Amino acid sequence: MLKINEIKELVSQFDQSTLTEFDLKDGQFELYMNKNEMSRGMGQPVPTPMFSESQPQPAAPVAAKEESSSTQPEVVAAPIVDGVEVKSPIVGIVYLQPSPDKPAFKKVGDKVTKGEVICIIEAMKLMNEVTSDVDGEIAAILIDNEEVVEYGQPLFIVQPN
Repeated sequence: MLKINEIKELVSQFDQSTLTEFDLKDGQFELYMNKNEMSRGMGQPVPTPMFSESQPQPAAPVAAKEESSSTQPEVVAAPIVDGVEVKSPIVGIVYLQPSPDKPAFKKVGDKVTKGEVICIIEAMKLMNEVTSDVDGEIAAILIDNEEVVEYGQPLFIVQPN
């Protein structure tokens, strides 16, 4: 079972991420977080959380500005760089280097071969290697180290040889 500090950290990371839903099941424990107007399996809007009343309207515009500024570069960057997208196979925390004291797996401009590890995604304390789908060159890195990523989110763009 998760400790309260681990749950608080998950909530904090979810709040700061671009994720819209997060579902965690661990034995009898289940945690579901949702930022959408509609909840899964429900045809009704999700009620506003109680804690939002303590932070009235000023919190909403700040969040909206952060969302629009963080999503705008992705929209602009995607069409500029051509190549094959390497997408996240799972939801988790991405690590661009094997350990904090080691250099990044790959940088923009580095050559990569099919099957070569380019990052690691941690999900439920398991480290999952993400590999390149093609031989080529890293054209873009679309995420930051230790960022929470969604399933199917583009991580890298590889320019095939």
